[in-house]
Amino acid sequence: MIDNFINNTSSWLRADGPNPDIVISSRVRLARNLSGLSFSHMDNEADMKKVVELVLDSISKSSLLENYHKIDIDRLSNIDKLFLVEKRLISPEQTRGSNKYAAVNQDESVSIMINEEDHIRLQVVLSGLQLGKAWETADSVDNELEKNLSYAFSEEWGYLTSCLTNTGTGLRASVMLHLAGLVITKQINKILQAVSQLGLAIRGIYGEGTEALGNIFQISNQVTLGGKEADIISNISRLCEQLVEHEKNARDTLMNDSKDYIEDKIFRAYGIFKNARIISTIETIELLSDIRLGLSMGVLKDLSLYQLNKLFIITQPAYLQMLEGHEINSKLRDIKRADIIRQTLAGTE
Repeated sequence: MIDNFINNTSSWLRADGPNPDIVISSRVRLARNLSGLSFSHMDNEADMKKVVELVLDSISKSSLLENYHKIDIDRLSNIDKLFLVEKRLISPEQTRGSNKYAAVNQDESVSIMINEEDHIRLQVVLSGLQLGKAWETADSVDNELEKNLSYAFSEEWGYLTSCLTNTGTGLRASVMLHLAGLVITKQINKILQAVSQLGLAIRGIYGEGTEALGNIFQISNQVTLGGKEADIISNISRLCEQLVEHEKNARDTLMNDSKDYIEDKIFRAYGIFKNARIISTIETIELLSDIRLGLSMGVLKDLSLYQLNKLFIITQPAYLQMLEGHEINSKLRDIKRADIIRQTLAGTE
């Protein structure tokens, strides 16, 4: 059912957006519910089935959305579901329960999750710092859906959602940044504290409740009520531009003051990648951080950001099993992961 996703590269991995060495991706997510139907968390199966029917019908009626690939998540295996989570096409919440569906566009930049925490979670993910463009795309798709749907909306409160923190605009904007320079120079805690004081949330790779593996952090808004979408997007974009400058300065400091140390750290990571026969998911993410840093600082030259972004995804547990064609245990995954990494590096020589 999802075989075509295995070899398809999500557009955000291409590293063709602004500042792609530091800003891995920009994401905009809209939460919407349909009027007259119980919200998803109330677990009314009849209403949830109706939601699937109405949203799929709206997608099919739109000339802009009719070619989206539609996925009946209920029919997928656990590995298939985790694979879609790893590709950032659906959320972990979308893998739980029943009456779950998703619709994904051709380049995998847009996904419409049906019966997630809300009836609709519309997501747009782009390469680099492109929150404005991501918002424009999300708004366009949202308008297409609303042509044939009636949203739960209050003139006083805005869009009504399952969780009160999403009420209002229903907009969550997030940027995934690689801040290795700030971590190594021990400036990161001060920076993140300042970000938090501005009312923004800081999360790890996989969102809420996760740690910042591989020096990767997600910055997003916490408040959706009382503000305008354009203001939310603008505020986060400006902050991330400042973070990019701080990170660039930190990297310059490392090259000027600690050149031998940072080059040793980078080449050690590259050496492990080039020769390892067994490697875990977490070690891979941590070493990718060092190699990504080395590439952006000019210490390494043969690799591309696209190759590193792709390695970040295809070395995840479910993706490895999809490539293998069947379930494999963690030991075999660690072996296959090392094989893929060595093959990638060999192709650059």
